[in-house]
Amino acid sequence: MAIPLVVGIDGSEASLQAVDWAADEAVRHNVPLHLVHAFAPGHEVPDLIAAASERAGKSAPTVRLSSEVLQEDAASALLSKGRNAFALVLGSRGLGDLAGLLLGSVSLAVAARADCPVVVVRGGAEYRNARFGSVVVGVEDGQGSGTAVQFAFREAHVRRCRLVAVHAWSAAYGTLSEPPPSAYALETHRRPPKQVLDDALSGPSERYRNTSVSRRVVEGPARQALLEAASGADLLVVGARRRRGHLGLQLGLVNHAVLHHAPCPVVVVPQI
Repeated sequence: MAIPLVVGIDGSEASLQAVDWAADEAVRHNVPLHLVHAFAPGHEVPDLIAAASERAGKSAPTVRLSSEVLQEDAASALLSKGRNAFALVLGSRGLGDLAGLLLGSVSLAVAARADCPVVVVRGGAEYRNARFGSVVVGVEDGQGSGTAVQFAFREAHVRRCRLVAVHAWSAAYGTLSEPPPSAYALETHRRPPKQVLDDALSGPSERYRNTSVSRRVVEGPARQALLEAASGADLLVVGARRRRGHLGLQLGLVNHAVLHHAPCPVVVVPQI
């Protein structure tokens, strides 16, 4: 039996938008859709599952749909479901979050700790409804983005759209009065940034030969390069390394920036 795409719902408009996005995604990948409403005692939203299920059925009539209600902390419940999920899909802001927050507390907690890819559905209707025909993936040096690149190729393949691979780098500092260069900046002298990008794409591009790929090597901050690329994308994919000796992922400043500010849905893919 295929593992499901799991979407967390809490009654907020953001979570209902996540249901719509997840229903379309489940159909694209031919996987079941499972709706989860988790609540602390005294905080259940009446008939929420029924309303969300009806909405998903109207959005994607052919989707295989199931649902459950759990009396449990929402983040803990979703993390548990994520151990056997195609991906977890969440709204960008929850029902109980403060109006000024850019990203809900549950979404951030799940993105930082899940074992499977986590999609935070952001942006206006034009971004949520796949109107741009482009998937963007951030590529970093080393092992951190390998699984993310594979995920992004698969998304571009099933959507029959273009993949934009972005690798941002910074030049080493030139004078002793400036801060010493990072290990990554030193590495760019031995391994050109274009080579980093080509190496990351070589394996998946062989598997997905019919996927059109655009390569972008940008000298400058990664968060700025990714946010600019995402302005014309249906989906932004980033990788996350495992934290050594600790549970969860190493999201880092770049992932935090895109989760809070990207104009389109964002996927955080854990490194395998």
